[in-house]
Amino acid sequence: MKLILLAATAALALPGLARAQTAQTPTPAPTGGYQPSGPAMQGTMQPGVQPVYQPAPSPSQAYPAPAPLASYPVCRKGQYDGCIERGGRR
Repeated sequence: MKLILLAATAALALPGLARAQTAQTPTPAPTGGYQPSGPAMQGTMQPGVQPVYQPAPSPSQAYPAPAPLASYPVCRKGQYDGCIERGGRR
């Protein structure tokens, strides 16, 4: 008898839980990284204004490599970045 009562209570509660979970609105993704903070243009261009097109900088100029470290530690097991391998000659 208790098992039937428990099953009936669960059957009544589950649709309410499903409804409560679908009613939540998703939060917008945060801006950042390479995404621009605003639109490229505000409104439309005025008649007679000539747009200025500029070539994009090269990747090495836009994202320069970091400066090298003064010394690098020996690599540990499973480490491949920011270290030197054992027995390496310089």
